[in-house]
Amino acid sequence: MVRRNAARLVVALVGVIALLAGGQTGAFAAPTNDDYSAATAVETLPFTTTVDTTGATTGPTDPTTCSNNGSVWFSYTPPTSMRIQADTFGSDYDTVLSAWSGGPGSYTSLGCNDDTRGLQSQVTFTATAGTTYHFMVALCCGNGRTGGGSLRFSVAEIQPSVNDDVADALPVGTLPYSNIQDLSSATSEAGEPTSCFSSARTVWYSYTPTVTGSVTANSHFDYLGLAVYTGSSPGDLTQVACRPLFQNSQLTFRAEAGTTYLFQLGADSAEQTTFQLDVAQNPTAVFYSYPEDPSSFDTMIFSPYVIEPGGVGIASYTWDFGDGATSTSVSPKHRYAADGDYTVRLTLRTHDGRTGSVTNVVTVRTHDVSIVRLNVPATAKAGQSITINANVQNTRYEEDVRVNLEKSSPSGYLSVGSLTQRVAVKATGQTTRFSFDYTVTAEDQATGKITFRALANIVGHRDALPADNELLSTPVKVS
Repeated sequence: MVRRNAARLVVALVGVIALLAGGQTGAFAAPTNDDYSAATAVETLPFTTTVDTTGATTGPTDPTTCSNNGSVWFSYTPPTSMRIQADTFGSDYDTVLSAWSGGPGSYTSLGCNDDTRGLQSQVTFTATAGTTYHFMVALCCGNGRTGGGSLRFSVAEIQPSVNDDVADALPVGTLPYSNIQDLSSATSEAGEPTSCFSSARTVWYSYTPTVTGSVTANSHFDYLGLAVYTGSSPGDLTQVACRPLFQNSQLTFRAEAGTTYLFQLGADSAEQTTFQLDVAQNPTAVFYSYPEDPSSFDTMIFSPYVIEPGGVGIASYTWDFGDGATSTSVSPKHRYAADGDYTVRLTLRTHDGRTGSVTNVVTVRTHDVSIVRLNVPATAKAGQSITINANVQNTRYEEDVRVNLEKSSPSGYLSVGSLTQRVAVKATGQTTRFSFDYTVTAEDQATGKITFRALANIVGHRDALPADNELLSTPVKVS
């Protein structure tokens, strides 16, 4: 918009310079087709002409519903009914183009356009054989002023699309397939179905697969309607699938080998578009499990993230947890009875029968240690060094264990020290000892007793049963 306004400013400045040089726009001769009554007749198509409209004026009978500043006129009477497209591409000033039937006092607008390509204009409409149509080209924007520039005006017939009708549907060969069409010349055949969209411009394609499988159809613009049918003529088509206008999605369906499918593509406002047909891609997924370091005591949660390229949606989820258990939930829960490495597979199936799968190995390890005894002396005196033994039991995996020892005080537990050592796997009842030395203080004597607390932590792993990792001693009497 900024660039366009800048261009219009340049045009305005050129007009001011022309006024200063010539005194007034009237110093330039008006073009011969300045008025409606003197419109330049277009004899044959395609037609292109260049006209100097610098001295163009506004005619007293010009319509005012579209800009008529510095207007010039052209007329055309088609010998046959056709689609007509007129434009001002190549002009050196900001134009507004309009098309009309009727005449002064009874104009009927067929189109009014400004800035289709840069500052230039284009109109398209369906013309009836023997009817005279008029084109008015004006200087943007408004009514009643004079002026113009170098106008390049063109008119052409838009040739109908070769696949405009059902019977002329373009055959689709090997997939992937892509074809560009100009829908501006397309029409809607009498009797065409309007299952989920209605359009005045449609084109058709046909496809007969040699093998059964899902295919995905799409158009370059998401506002086009797209439908699939079986049958052979407008009156006997049966809908297979349909995508309405202005729906940003592709169309995927299961195509049976040997069956011919007809694709209807259309929109009232589209010009050039691309039709694409390809084998539908299978769904893909990844999944996550929580906790990431599960033990045999954990109930795990499995959560999938799915990509479904066809847009049809997932009909079923099938989980195989690798231990004989399965689930069809989207996000299931599962608990493994024993440690091990389990291959988990998720299989997806879409509503049209496509499948995809993904596997992950879930490693289940139950790390668990416990403090089973905390040995302390029954009595102690201020200044005395005493020994506290924390006995750690481990029956599963060799672990590095850190034991923190704390002592009670009026303000809570205070750290005494920390020890880390390798703890081997031993039979039930056998333990590994962590020994701490502590010198009793005068504050302990004032309190009269000390209670010790030991806390064990596995280094590098999560303890599956942390509740037995903490133990309090019997109080040590201090005198």
